[in-house]
Amino acid sequence: MIRAKDEIAGYWDDYADAYDAEPDHGLVDPSTREAWRVLLERWLPQQSSHVADLACGTGSLTSLVAGLGHSVVGVDLAGRMVERARAKTEEFGALVTIRKGDVGMPPIAPMSVDVVLARHILWTLPDPVAALVQWHSLLRPGGRFLLVEGRWWSVGDQGYNDEAGMPWAGGVRATDLAAALEPLVRQVEVVPLTDPVLWGKEIEDERYLLVAVT
Repeated sequence: MIRAKDEIAGYWDDYADAYDAEPDHGLVDPSTREAWRVLLERWLPQQSSHVADLACGTGSLTSLVAGLGHSVVGVDLAGRMVERARAKTEEFGALVTIRKGDVGMPPIAPMSVDVVLARHILWTLPDPVAALVQWHSLLRPGGRFLLVEGRWWSVGDQGYNDEAGMPWAGGVRATDLAAALEPLVRQVEVVPLTDPVLWGKEIEDERYLLVAVT
């Protein structure tokens, strides 16, 4: 059964106060923050670009992207996450816009951004493949996806769990995400994210950045 959007938003609203306590969420540790900054700098366009940060949470990655000189629109379904993201990115002024909305159909004009950035959100969506198609429509020609994803082995790997109507509950393997994007893009690269500094701990499951160019 697919959960209602207000139920999903409520879950993340309740989590908002504790969200940044996770090392890879709040990026409070300087070494973790720098590791993410370097990763983004490596894969974002070299020139100043327009970036959509989908499911931006409290705005940690949004801040890093803006700090690299890009214009960013962040979108999140949870109002309290949006409040925190706006506070966290206030220093960047007009360079950052934070909007409350459904990342499955983001409130962003078609063909208006150069990069779609999303981290660990596809597993929460009832139709992640449809979301990818929608995200593709936001990109200008030659734009790119930067998708930080993974497969959480701790939930078991007997096949994907269709938990609460989410076909990718437990995460998505890089091979399966690449296959879903193949009809939409001309180039895909998978970058393993195994460095524990990125996560503030050692990891045993699959973590990666998928870079796809349209």
